[in-house]
Amino acid sequence: MTFFIALFILVMQFLWQYVDEMVGKGLELSVLGELMFYASVQVIPMALPLAILLASLMTFGNMGENYELTAMKAAGISLQRIMKPLVILTVFISIGAFWFSNNMLPVANLKFYSLFWDVRMAKPELDIKEKVFYNGIDGFSIKVERKDKESNMLHDVMIYDHRDRLNRNSNVTVADSGKMKISDNKHYMTLTLLNGVRYDEKVRDKRGRLRDRDKQMFRIDKFSKQIATIEMSGYNFSRSDENRFKGNFKMKNLKQLKTDEDSLFLERKKKINGLRRQTKAFNFTRIRYAYRKKNDESLRIIDSVKVVQDVDSVFTNLPHDQQIMVMEQALRRARENKQVIDNQNRIVKNDDKRIIRYQMERHRKFTLSFACLIFFFIGAPLGAIIRKGGLGMPVVVSILFFIVYYIVNTFGEKMAREGVWPVWEGMWLSSFVLLPIGIFLTYKSATDSTLLNAEAYTIFFKKLSRFFSKEDYYDKN
Repeated sequence: MTFFIALFILVMQFLWQYVDEMVGKGLELSVLGELMFYASVQVIPMALPLAILLASLMTFGNMGENYELTAMKAAGISLQRIMKPLVILTVFISIGAFWFSNNMLPVANLKFYSLFWDVRMAKPELDIKEKVFYNGIDGFSIKVERKDKESNMLHDVMIYDHRDRLNRNSNVTVADSGKMKISDNKHYMTLTLLNGVRYDEKVRDKRGRLRDRDKQMFRIDKFSKQIATIEMSGYNFSRSDENRFKGNFKMKNLKQLKTDEDSLFLERKKKINGLRRQTKAFNFTRIRYAYRKKNDESLRIIDSVKVVQDVDSVFTNLPHDQQIMVMEQALRRARENKQVIDNQNRIVKNDDKRIIRYQMERHRKFTLSFACLIFFFIGAPLGAIIRKGGLGMPVVVSILFFIVYYIVNTFGEKMAREGVWPVWEGMWLSSFVLLPIGIFLTYKSATDSTLLNAEAYTIFFKKLSRFFSKEDYYDKN
């Protein structure tokens, strides 16, 4: 029950975020149902830890509220022994969650993202409103003064034809009434206009300049009935090839992620080695030029030249005009080399970001499964401590802990994604934060602590109030 509650909440979050992308496109119920199914499968790794936290809180809260835990402890059964069957069950659930994330989730992500891409690319259905220009049809602007819902007639129609890019407002059609009909496959729209005038202004100049008035041609066509067929591209929903999305890291399992990551490392290494060779070769451009030309005289001169120990002295002995020329050439060469190095470094940094993404996805398959265990060791002892069942207090506590987990996890992923922290530190940060809390709560519950007992705190503050009241009494006397 708690799993489906958590799943429903997360799917509703998806709907609230992307409802504008799906409304008004005339999608069939089967397409919407398939999209919602894949969206539900996609959020299962996030819903499962929250469901375990809420279920363990409710279970042990009910047992504590009905004094069942007290009776079992009085019979000599420790809390660890009470939790042992559920610990084993949670371990199997965690293993199943890892298997799901590694094998089923990549396929679901591929199906979801390809289908959602097709939904987003589909254009909305025609919704021409009164007294407002409608630009939903490519190349046309349509305005209707009044619509008759019973006869589907359009009155006082004005249509601008923008297909001529040089003269976007040169073709205007005005009609008293008309009717639109879209073909069953949504490929074409038939527009029937009645009692209208078509104004067409053509520019003979090849460059399309409207300043030359004498080179223009004006034409006016009056008609009692005119039928036009307009192509409707993009209005029919069509499925694209899923293979175009297979390269994304979210569509891969551990083995595929590791293989692609190793390939990226090899490509990165080759680029760095090439950059090193290129930077070393910058200082020997003239020598490489001479050898490439196979000029014997140049080779003889290069071989006979001795290594100059003091470059500054050679520079100072040159004439002033040659010094300026040498400095300008050196600056130009340095700027060119720096630009080449910066471009190569930018490519290497992009490879680093891709490698980090692959590493994060590999760690995520383990962290979400491990979160199931952590949330159980938080929820079970916490339920035994607060001794409240049902959907009241457990829901509030579960939401608070899940918000903390989500914030810490998002912060860690951001640090890892930006390269500030190592990937394993950022991805496991939430586990490092919540695991001590689970151990602490388990210890407090096993020792029958009154950590969250309201009566214990009430008694403590009453004693504290009595202590200070006695102190005031003695001071006055």
